Amino acid sequence: MQPKIEIDNGSGFCFGVTTAISKAETELAKGNTLYCLGDIVHNGMECERLKNMGLITINHEEMKKLHNVKVLLRAHGEPPETYALANENNIEIIDATCPVVLQLQRRIKRQYDNNQSAQIVIFGKPGHAEVLGLVGQTNSQAKVIAHFDDVETLDFGKDIYLYSQTTKSLDEFHRIIEYIQDHISPTATFRSFDTICRQVANRMPNVSGFASRHNLVLFVCGRKSSNGRVLYNECKRINPNSYQIEDPSEIQAEWLKGVVSIGICGATSTPKWLMEQCKEKIEEIMEQ
Repeated sequence: MQPKIEIDNGSGFCFGVTTAISKAETELAKGNTLYCLGDIVHNGMECERLKNMGLITINHEEMKKLHNVKVLLRAHGEPPETYALANENNIEIIDATCPVVLQLQRRIKRQYDNNQSAQIVIFGKPGHAEVLGLVGQTNSQAKVIAHFDDVETLDFGKDIYLYSQTTKSLDEFHRIIEYIQDHISPTATFRSFDTICRQVANRMPNVSGFASRHNLVLFVCGRKSSNGRVLYNECKRINPNSYQIEDPSEIQAEWLKGVVSIGICGATSTPKWLMEQCKEKIEEIMEQ
């Protein structure tokens, strides 16, 4: 009997990524040369599709050498220096920064401008594009903590203003808040701002329910995706028979033996068409 295969309706591009890709496609359809600063999305297959349409991915060093061109800023956002460089080199910016990220950047900048002696702390992945854009709002003064254990490195005698990268775990963020509340000096101020994107946070309970309904779960996403790592770990916790794959070629026939129900899900950076291709690959293997 052929197994039932379900693609999770709650998976796929978030609003910010959808908007960025739409802006790129619109510009490329006009026949214009378009550069993108960094991978438009943490998914190799989607990046390749847009490359074939003409999108040229560059890094910051390469951008410094460009003049009089169009550059798309992806959903993750950029620090102020990038906008200054664009202005200097007469580069037209097509800004696809996610509105949630943009609002967070502004909040952090306001806080930094109001009180430069306080510790601005960002719970996020060091070096991640979004985090670099956030730290840039503070003249690189913000402190980044990647995990709960890093909270011990803070100075609890100084004011602390805590923010989060939009795609981090809500549970871990709350643990960090509790720890700071328990250790902050009575003479210091502590304020936390829940800046985790609900479109991402709400996927945790969704993916938990989805993973529990199937014998086998294939989690499709690029291995660079922070959001993907969090969601895949949740899948694996709920259903140990879960595998992370980047594309259909990684699906192994032995995984499919004896299963009656297969779930295919993904991250906010996973295109629906890629999950469809994985379903087709499974059907192809089962017919052999």
